[in-house]
Amino acid sequence: MSAMTNLLVKDDASTPVEYTFAPVTDTPNPLWRTIMGGVPLLGQMRLQFTADALKSGDTKLSIKTEVPVMETLGASGTASGYIAPPKVAYTMVCITTLFAPARSTNMDRANAIKIHLGVLQGASSSTGSGTLNQAVAGNGFVNSTLPALDFFVKALKPN
Repeated sequence: MSAMTNLLVKDDASTPVEYTFAPVTDTPNPLWRTIMGGVPLLGQMRLQFTADALKSGDTKLSIKTEVPVMETLGASGTASGYIAPPKVAYTMVCITTLFAPARSTNMDRANAIKIHLGVLQGASSSTGSGTLNQAVAGNGFVNSTLPALDFFVKALKPN
């Protein structure tokens, strides 16, 4: 199993910002949260892995990210100087789910997730294009020990 460690992720800003997702718990499902100064707990980004056994014997593996968007202050507060704390306006939620048949192999799952991620990364009509490099060496996904790939390929939940 992959040990839960900090995970570093960059956003899509014009000058990308790198965020650290720190482990919170592995029970019942692995959960990470950012720790951004000056941002309330509800405004921190979250990452969660879930694995569910289905009645068919298959396994449902999901990774969910939640990116809260904070309200911006439009006024300078009340006459007495009180300024309300920032609140979450809404949360962007993204979920990727892999349904792994009981007969699937690590290679089957690695291939499926690599193709899926290639599409998400900007597949186009020109080989090698897209937003991220897909030139990972052969078996790069199936042999990876990174948490998300270990989870989808080997069904190993971080702990």
